[in-house]
Amino acid sequence: MANAVRVHQCGGPEVLTFEQVETAEPGPGEVRIAQSAVGLNFIDVYHRTGLYPLELPCPIGMEAAGTIEAVGEDVGQFHEGDRVAYASPPVGAYTDQRVIAADRIVKLPDAISEEMAASIMLQGMTAEYLIKRTFPVETGQTVLFHAAAGGVGLLACQWLKQIGATVIGTVGNADKAALAQEHGCDHTIIYSDENFVDRVREITDGQGVPVVFDSVGASTFEGSLDCLLPRGMLVSFGSASGPVPPFNLAMLAQKGSLYVTRPTLMTYTASHEELVESANELFEAVHRGLRVNINQRYPLKDAEQAHRDLEARKTTGSTILIP
Repeated sequence: MANAVRVHQCGGPEVLTFEQVETAEPGPGEVRIAQSAVGLNFIDVYHRTGLYPLELPCPIGMEAAGTIEAVGEDVGQFHEGDRVAYASPPVGAYTDQRVIAADRIVKLPDAISEEMAASIMLQGMTAEYLIKRTFPVETGQTVLFHAAAGGVGLLACQWLKQIGATVIGTVGNADKAALAQEHGCDHTIIYSDENFVDRVREITDGQGVPVVFDSVGASTFEGSLDCLLPRGMLVSFGSASGPVPPFNLAMLAQKGSLYVTRPTLMTYTASHEELVESANELFEAVHRGLRVNINQRYPLKDAEQAHRDLEARKTTGSTILIP
């Protein structure tokens, strides 16, 4: 039997139930992982609330790390005892044992601990595809990154500084502003105290930025468009304040022939080759000095409280659940 957190109905954090489930033997192309750390991410909230619908009842969680304890047939590249991690569907990471397809996992280098991997795989590969592939940021460019003190934000700020970009970040309070600055954010905007559009225009001498990375969603969407240069791109990759409502495409023309995209990590790591390439880019960035901040740890059985704290914006950096 395995210990797992499951959802039987959509709702608030209270719908997360800690229970025992049967463990399976890995089938062809699968492995079973003894998990030592599980990542907490906002997509878990979207699954729990039904914003991203799942067939219930089901486990949740997209990211974890551990050691392979059993290997199914036709799995040539992985063996028992390998340290591995993943950050991809299907959901089911909130458990101490997991059977998963071998083409969804990557081996961990010796320098990457399992806790570190569980804290950065999803957020780090998200930062990778956003700033390296969705909008390849170049040295000397200035970018706006919302929620700069969050898990993705802290990694992206550092990575953008490795590239040589100037980073403007929005945050919720002075403590988060200081944290973002410590991780490479050049200009912080406390959105509760300042109008971020006006501040971006001020910082850029009225020009705006070529790209905005926005995981907040509804409350920042139009403002993010107003921060862009003509032909700039809004990369909307999350909905922390709610989904972006329908809008008239003509607005993009009126605001300067703008581009809007809504990418997902799952599309950018759809093949095993892309997954490995993204993970290796992340591990190399860590080798170059990317700092990983695991600022919160909760027992897996306390996932409900972890979700409450995440939604209340009480967390910074990365959070992991310990089975």
